[in-house]
Amino acid sequence: MNLSLDYDAVVIGAGTAGLVAATRLAQAGINVCVLAKGIGSTHLAPGTIDVLGYGPEPIDSPREGLAALLSARPDHPYGLIGIDLVSEALDWFVTTAAAGPFDGYSYIGGIERNLLLPNPLGVLRRSALVPATMAAGERGQLRRVCIVGTPSLRDFQASLCAANLQMAGIEARAISLELELEYPDVNALGVARHLDDERWRGRFCARLAPLLQPGEHVGLPAILGVIDPHRVMNDLEQRLERRVFEIPTLPPSVPGIRLYEILRSALRQAGGRLVLGAEVVSHTRSGERIASVSTRASGHYVSYRADWFVLASGGFASGAIALDSHWVTSERVLNLALEGIPAADEPRFRSSYLDQQPLSRAGVAVDRGLRARGLENVMVAGAALPGAAPAREGSGEGLALSSGYLAAETISATQDPRKKALT
Repeated sequence: MNLSLDYDAVVIGAGTAGLVAATRLAQAGINVCVLAKGIGSTHLAPGTIDVLGYGPEPIDSPREGLAALLSARPDHPYGLIGIDLVSEALDWFVTTAAAGPFDGYSYIGGIERNLLLPNPLGVLRRSALVPATMAAGERGQLRRVCIVGTPSLRDFQASLCAANLQMAGIEARAISLELELEYPDVNALGVARHLDDERWRGRFCARLAPLLQPGEHVGLPAILGVIDPHRVMNDLEQRLERRVFEIPTLPPSVPGIRLYEILRSALRQAGGRLVLGAEVVSHTRSGERIASVSTRASGHYVSYRADWFVLASGGFASGAIALDSHWVTSERVLNLALEGIPAADEPRFRSSYLDQQPLSRAGVAVDRGLRARGLENVMVAGAALPGAAPAREGSGEGLALSSGYLAAETISATQDPRKKALT
């Protein structure tokens, strides 16, 4: 038996953009549901909010970098969003994270200055907002550091990280620590779960402390707890009597999982609904409006009718935008028009891997307000937007956060002001 459900708004995609849009809509009193075939990119990302790191030269101030970018490229997604709204979205997220499910866990930073923190290779990367668990690794605070690795985490090489930090002028060394794990073959998430246990933490610190030298900060892969990261960090710093910070690692990303939980908790607290395992497989139109979408889950179909839809299903990486064997590029969820696609006589790709790939800027065609071109009731957010190169710009999560925020602002402004008001 097929079901049919009615909402004020339906968001497609459970990444940062989709969850931000849905949370803001729910906070506005709008009846909203998020549909997603699975979790979004949060579990793959480092858990930081990178607004703009390169343009193409390194950018110290995201605000100044955005001003220069928009002057040169007003068609960039940030040009459609605006600097003031990016700043407002960042402030909202900082407040949301502080009130989230992890007691004491917070984000630091803002739009005025990029923080420099090491990635798993020891290369300093630029982020506007970072979890406080990473703060002690900021370049301005880092003089001497001991990078701690373990044979249990094969995707984090402490010696390589330390060597590259030395190249950046930081006194760094690496040590390898055998861990007493319940299961020897684990990833960062498994080790983080061990660190949530106070007794295991005590044994961990007892083995690590004698190996440390005076004045060193301790850099760990991102394993500072899944349930209570703030307490884990504070406990380690007290036991080791020094600053401790975590370094993002390969997926599954523990800070990324925390980011997802922050947004999911905020959505539920505001009264929104999240349905995972619900892939949108068809839709109906009524003139210049999407009337409904249908999902397939557990062998049955559910139809969702709504006044508004937010497409936050991602781009090429998620498969929501695809290039087939006939070189035809299409948006696969709502069959929306695309822009930024090279002409038939132009190259789609370049031979050098690190070159700017022409096809990478393709996305759903939108108007100045991020509304899908030709449709009255579809907003587009996140990696589905055209014109950006997030990997080269260091802008992915910033675009996701601010575009999701703007999508909710736009929809909320159309609602009855006596009933709907953004908080």
